[in-house]
Amino acid sequence: MEHHPYIGIVLILIGGAMQGSFTLPMKFTQKWRWENVWLVYAVVGLFLLPWLVAAWTIPQLVEVYRQADLRALAFAIVFGAGWGAGSVLFGLGVDRIGMALAFAIILGLTASVGSLVPMMVLHPEQLDTAKGYLIVVGLAVVLVGIYLCARAGYLKEASLASQGPASSSNPPKNFGLGLFVCVLSGILSPMLNFSLAFGESITERAVELGAKPTSAPNAIWALAVGSGFVVNAGYCLHLLLRNKSWGAFGDRGTSSYWLLGTMMGALWMFGISVYGMGAAKVGELGTVIGWPLFMATIIIMANVWGVLTGEWRGAGPRARRMIISGVAVLTLAIFIIGYGSTR
Repeated sequence: MEHHPYIGIVLILIGGAMQGSFTLPMKFTQKWRWENVWLVYAVVGLFLLPWLVAAWTIPQLVEVYRQADLRALAFAIVFGAGWGAGSVLFGLGVDRIGMALAFAIILGLTASVGSLVPMMVLHPEQLDTAKGYLIVVGLAVVLVGIYLCARAGYLKEASLASQGPASSSNPPKNFGLGLFVCVLSGILSPMLNFSLAFGESITERAVELGAKPTSAPNAIWALAVGSGFVVNAGYCLHLLLRNKSWGAFGDRGTSSYWLLGTMMGALWMFGISVYGMGAAKVGELGTVIGWPLFMATIIIMANVWGVLTGEWRGAGPRARRMIISGVAVLTLAIFIIGYGSTR
């Protein structure tokens, strides 16, 4: 396959913008509990669309899995389940501390862990090159951005607390617990990239059986995300039973919520699919370079939506300056990692 790093980077940025927007519809489903909208999202984005896309783009999909290396299949399924647990925590983190902060903390950690592990395991020789140095520097800058965003969150909570309960229309939530949930999610969520990196023989088999190289990763996404769906759906069903929230699906004035949940799934799935195409275009280090670039773009997009939807209203000037600084640092990381990809 002929590689086009610049085209690949553009595709990765587009995919990141889509994924950075996927939780936005949740802000307009106030009559549903978290588990209601998250289950609709999971069914559409983690089950239906991944398998439909894979069936549409991968000729002889069943034969691809039959001929694929068993270890690669196991990696895709196991890492997908691990990512699924991170995805549940991701949704809970967004619910607890807001879209902007949760995306920044979780995906900043995901970028670092998800990029370094494939490089150290699959391409250790690249660490001692100009490309490796630039990627490590870029990842260090990502971590600085995470710190600034987390600090902004603490300042925001302190400012709102000083204004009293009337400063927010939302019930108070434990920021420390929300931060812990986000950190744990950031450690587990990179496993989706591990599925792509360590399941490479599945994409090779798909290409051999007629799939386009840019579409071949869909064979991995279907397995990994499908495995994650089981974890997400299982937790949602547990909450629906525990909270007796099944009835919310039929509440008056919630018919549009089904569409909003479907939009969440579509934005998530097509975002990750476009990322896979971009990573393939970049070349052999697509999962190493593309992953942090993808994550940082998602963070920036989510913060834009967070500001536009009033998440930082009443947070105080120090908190707003800190979150702007964090997003600026993450933008710098995008340029560093993107430049490193062309070295």
